Formats: sequence, structure tokens, C-alpha cells
Amino acid sequence: QVQLVESGGGLVQAGGSLRLSCAASGRTFSCYSMGWFRQAPGKVREVVAVINWSAGNTYYADFVKGRFTISRDKAKKTVYLQMNSLKREDAAVYYCALKKYYSPTYYPPSFGLWGQGTQVTVSS
Repeated sequence: QVQLVESGGGLVQAGGSLRLSCAASGRTFSCYSMGWFRQAPGKVREVVAVINWSAGNTYYADFVKGRFTISRDKAKKTVYLQMNSLKREDAAVYYCALKKYYSPTYYPPSFGLWGQGTQVTVSS
């Protein structure tokens, strides 16, 4: 059974940086893509960035383009989210998720496996 474990969240000042990690455990690992999502209090969960596991193609939500970078280490079965120039509105619980098979959407329900989330807090 594959599990996803996020780490790297915390408190950072506006304009600062954080790097989130998400490691997949389990003997059998089948992955089409992995993504980072976030959910702020009172808001719906939204996609932040997605990476195709095999080819490395990436997708970014408009609100993070130029500031966040998603990457993966296939040998470590780990996906990263480098977050730079953080803004107060980036504060949220960040989740990583895995999609085993292709589907033409980045909506959260299309990802079948989720981590527990890691809190990112941005102070002014």
C-alpha cells in the first residue's frame, strides 16, 4: 500500500521561501503524475502544480507561475515544491497527491491518493 508523507511546511515571512517534500512509500509504486494542492480555511482545495512522473512535464496554477517550482526525484519517489516570494495569500495546508492513470483534468477528485497535508503560514 503506497502512502504519501509531506514535510517542509512551517512559518515564513512574506517574501521568503520554503521547500515542501512528499515521499511515497510502499513496495509497489505506480504513478502517472503527482501534484501539490492547497486549501485555506473556508476555501475549496485548489491545484497548485502538477508534474508528469515519467516525462517531467509540469503544470502550474496562474497564481504561482514564476514563484513556485515542482520537481521530482524518481529514484527517491519524492516530489518537491519550491516556493519562493511567498505571499500571505499562499498560507494554507498543502497536500500532495498521486494519480495512477491519465485523466484530462487537474481537479482534486481525479487524484486517488493523498498525503496528510503540511501547514504553510506566511506572516507579514
